[in-house]
This record gives sequence, C-alpha cells and structure tokens, in this order.
Amino acid sequence: MKIVIIGAGSRSFGRGQVADIFQAKDLNRRDTVLCLVDSDSEALERMMKVAQRIREHMKSDIRLEWATDYRQALPGAKYVVIAVARKRYELWEQDFRVPLAHGFRHCLGENGGPGALFHALRSFELIIPICREVEKLCPDAFVLNFTNPEARVLHAISHLTRVKAAGFCHGFYGAHGAISRYLNQPSEQVEITSAGMNHFYCVLSVKEKSTGRELLPDVLRLAADDSSAPPLFRKIVQLFGIFTFPSDDHIGEYLAYGAEFHGTEWDYGLERRKIPLKAVPASSPVDEYAKGQRPVDDPEILCPSGELVVPVIGDIEFDRNRLHAAVNVINRDGYIDNLPRSGVVEVPGIVNASGIHPRPVGAIPEIFAVYSRTQYAIHELLTEAYRTSSKRLLLQALLLDPVVNNITSAEKMLDEMLDLQKDYLPSFS
Repeated sequence: MKIVIIGAGSRSFGRGQVADIFQAKDLNRRDTVLCLVDSDSEALERMMKVAQRIREHMKSDIRLEWATDYRQALPGAKYVVIAVARKRYELWEQDFRVPLAHGFRHCLGENGGPGALFHALRSFELIIPICREVEKLCPDAFVLNFTNPEARVLHAISHLTRVKAAGFCHGFYGAHGAISRYLNQPSEQVEITSAGMNHFYCVLSVKEKSTGRELLPDVLRLAADDSSAPPLFRKIVQLFGIFTFPSDDHIGEYLAYGAEFHGTEWDYGLERRKIPLKAVPASSPVDEYAKGQRPVDDPEILCPSGELVVPVIGDIEFDRNRLHAAVNVINRDGYIDNLPRSGVVEVPGIVNASGIHPRPVGAIPEIFAVYSRTQYAIHELLTEAYRTSSKRLLLQALLLDPVVNNITSAEKMLDEMLDLQKDYLPSFS
C-alpha cells in the first residue's frame, strides 16, 4: 500500500501526517510505502530527516521514499494526500489587503470573501494538474485533500477531473471542544452531529451518550449567556439559535457583517505583532528535531496531528465501519436536503473497505442554507471561470460575494490582483 503526501515539506502539516503514519500500528503491518513529495528540496530534505528519526524510534517497517516531482511518486499510489501552496503568507496578505484597500471590508481573506477567489485560483492551478496526473498514473487512487479553500478546491476537483476525492478539515473540533467545555463533560461522553459547509456548519444535535438526552438547548443557552465567547459567534447563537464554528474570523468570511465583529486587521500581519529591538534567529521544533537537537521521542514532534486522514486510511484498509464527524464531499445524494446537489458539504460519514459513506442529516437551519447557497453559486462560477479562462465569469463570482458592493471597485481590484499575482494564477480573457 503506497501513500503519497504532496506538500510534505510543511513544518505543521507534514510533521503531523508523518507522525500519525509511523505511529499507526496497523499500517506498520501492511507492507506500507510512504512517499514524501515537495517541490522545495530543502523543505523535503528536512522532513525526510524528521521521518527517518521517527521511523527508527518507532522501529517501523514502513518503507520511506521521496521525490521533488509528484509524477515520479504517483505510480502505484493507493492514497494521495494533498496540502499545497506557494508563498502562502505573502500572497495571503495580498488577498486580504488589496480588497480592503478597494473598500471591501472582509475577514481573513482565506476561504470566503473576495480574497478567497484568488486563493482558490492559485490552489486550482496547483491541484488540477496533480489530479490530471493521478488520472493517468494511478487512476484508482483516493485523493484526500487538505488544501484550502476546502469547499472551492474540492468542487473544482470533483467537476473538472475524474479522480475519487474527499476533503478533510479539523474545524469541526472547534465546536466539539466548545460544547464539551460548556457542558463540563468529556467529548467522548456526548454525541455531536454537525453539518453544513466547511468552516460554516450548524450543530444539529448534542446527545448525552449514556441517556440519549438531547442537550443542544442547554448548549445554546450557555453559549448565548457567555460574554467571553467570540462576539459574532455569540450573536448568531442569540439571533438564529444556531451553534456554529466558534471562530469569528472563519464564519465572518461568509457574511456581509463579519468585519463588524471581527474587525479589519489581518490576523497574521504586523498590526498583530510586536517588533523586537533585536532580531531573534528563526528556528522551529521541526528544524531542531531534523538536526538531532531534540530527543528522538520528543512529544512535540510525535504528538498526533488531530487530522482524520490516517484514521480514514486505516478504516478503509481494515474495514472498520467507523463513523467520523466531518467529511467533505459533493452533496450528490442530498446528504443535506436544502443545499445544492453539486455543492461540497461537510457531514458525518461512515468509513469502511468500500470507502466513505456520507450520512444524510436532513435539512440544516434555512438561514444558514441561504447564506451557503450564495457561496455555492460562487463556487460554480469560479470553477467554470477557471475551466473556460473567462474573466467575465470571474467578475460575476466576485460580485456575488456579500461584501462586494461596488462594481467599479470590483473591476479595478480584479485587474490589480490578476496582475500582482500573474505568476501564480491562470490567465483570463
């Protein structure tokens, strides 16, 4: 069984997946090959050293391979895990600041809002060619995507290629952790069902496992009264009676009034950081571990990622028939009644030897469905704009965004961003 991780050089994502795989005991008995891929040879070498140390420490029999060209790695792959980006923070800052400079008050600029349009296009430009090679070199492989914007990327993969794909995100743990705190109960003692769009979901049920009692009304009451809760999240609880992702930057990306609560500072910008009088040499635990400067059993390196990909691979390989709280898939069979069948939804799913089986949840609250359907219309236009290289469709997708309220400014901003990021974007006419 061959697992290929593309984008493995990342200190956060790559470290987590490598640690998860080598500590998955069942996979160590499966004649498993792990191939790490990254176009950045320096980052790849660093992660290979990390992987080799973890492998030796765990006495693993998983075979380790690496490549800077994913086309060399793909033949024979059964699972292809993708988390890719180029110049992530530099371009993300443009995604946020340029729309803001044109008067569009948005949040974060990553998964929703005008900035996410360019983030999505850059991701398409990297991922669609990978999926085309998967079609040719390992057509039966399962593509497991982490690349953001998750819903937009998976929509493009599913509508422009023939690969089998699903998306994963740890965002649902935000609500699960908050609910556990409100109830003062361990998360394993409550059964939580959530569904919606990635980063914009609704908690539909919170049941006490021992009694089957529905606790969602209690959770909503506690959240509505929590003055320390994120203000936009709390307002949504109070106004709509919906418990969503308790993170104002993410849910605010999809709402016209998100910046009213979250503000217009960029979470990763200089406005959020102090400037030290003396420069401190940059280092990270991953770098230190790769150099042998940390013990081989360092818990910061070996700690589980909390992501679902390795558990899902194990569930398929060993037919565990296990329920996972959130998988991102096309709503093909109407897993959420009141969202489009062509859209990417985040729902619970059973995983076994035959794959991922999303669980139907009925309808989500209509107010969130309305907000989400606007986003799905944007996704459709964006995928088609990319497929046809149509700048006209790209502008239409931009004008559908809730914070875009001026056509002239939108046209200027679009021209400016297409020029600023032309080395990373497809061309449009």
